[in-house]
Amino acid sequence: MDIFTEPLDPEDVRLFSGRSNPELAQGIADLLGIPLAETHFARFSNDNLYVQLGASVRSRKVYIVQSLVPPVSDHLVELLMMLDIAKGAAAREVHAVIPYFSYARSDKKDAPRISITARLVADLLATAGATHVMTMRLHSAQAHGFFSMPADPLTARGLFVDYFQQHQFDPADTVVVAPDVGSAKSAGRFAESLGLPVAAAYKTRLSDSQVHIGGLVGRQVRGFRRAIIHDDEIATGGTVVELCRLLLDNGVEDIYLVCTHGLFLGKAKERLGAIPQIREIVSTDTVPLPEERRLPNMVTLSSAPVFAGAIRHNYFRRSIGEFFAFWDEER
Repeated sequence: MDIFTEPLDPEDVRLFSGRSNPELAQGIADLLGIPLAETHFARFSNDNLYVQLGASVRSRKVYIVQSLVPPVSDHLVELLMMLDIAKGAAAREVHAVIPYFSYARSDKKDAPRISITARLVADLLATAGATHVMTMRLHSAQAHGFFSMPADPLTARGLFVDYFQQHQFDPADTVVVAPDVGSAKSAGRFAESLGLPVAAAYKTRLSDSQVHIGGLVGRQVRGFRRAIIHDDEIATGGTVVELCRLLLDNGVEDIYLVCTHGLFLGKAKERLGAIPQIREIVSTDTVPLPEERRLPNMVTLSSAPVFAGAIRHNYFRRSIGEFFAFWDEER
């Protein structure tokens, strides 16, 4: 029987979800053909969290799905408690499936007396009992090295390539643009998969919501009618709005935004909605997006097939790298 159709043993596997993204967890469970086990949440009168896993995990492989989305601290504590419960209840393996690892942005000490929080959270996950971590598209490659247990940063690039191949964009008038040099490699692989050229901007961050984009990208995109901005996440929209303005000033007429993690916080909806040249905003469901933060031109792709495939390969002791080899995320 093929690994993609062979069923997981529902008596050997437990899949649980925190409260951050239950729809994605249910999608993963449906693709794996196993039930999403129940988890009970409550609060004591002193505001302490209460968590109880609703099924036995003894000697089983346990997968716990939780995105670190607002309220991040609550969702992080929920995840840590669920990992600790599984470890304490004698689970054979405890896998933390974190579709959006928000603290990956806190990956360096770029000011005095601050925490490298990505490393701290990775240590907390290990202490709580995680034997393995799955996540998607870390903000920086070095954050992968903070985990003391095996960690698999997966990619949604295949989802985006499949989606944009339907558009059949002409490489003579379409360019993929990375908003900074840190995302240039990933944008380059995405562009190569579509047979499109790539350009990279130089970004200087002024604050959490304000950036300055250097003018070099203007010379790189001159002559192209269409641009696809490729980034790992869009939070407040400051970076992409500044980049859109620069692209429009240099003759670009149509803009497509692509990001793995679409948070669209603060004034992001108003900022992006004020640029009519943005034709589509394509992201995944690693971050759940309520209707009040959505625009009519937003497209959300399900990341459940990526996580379900990775979990299936993990369960059958197959290489995760082999599973993603045709996407060529790492050379």
